Amino acid sequence: MLKHRGFPGRLPGTDFQFTIRRPNPKGVTAITQRERFRDRRPPDRRADAGFMKALWEAFGDQPFERGNLDAGRLSWLFGREVIAAEDPFDPESYEALLVIDVDVARVSFPDVFDRR
Repeated sequence: MLKHRGFPGRLPGTDFQFTIRRPNPKGVTAITQRERFRDRRPPDRRADAGFMKALWEAFGDQPFERGNLDAGRLSWLFGREVIAAEDPFDPESYEALLVIDVDVARVSFPDVFDRR
């Protein structure tokens, strides 16, 4: 499992996790597409924006390996702002390649992309 050095482990000042420390001995947690409803709590929205900002600063528009990125946090963005960069895509692989769909991400998180 690739460890993304320099990538924040969590949203500062919270317990919202961005990375995992070690592979899951029971098996890899699959990345799934989670529905984001309009009435999500503000802390959850900040966590999504913070994670997208970290992804953008670390990888930009280039494909990246899932590695030690948290599957739960990725799942909130997967299928919209973060998409599979390979076909076939294995959602249960630490080596799976992902990429930011910049056009969709700019609409969803305009504050993240205004700075770059």
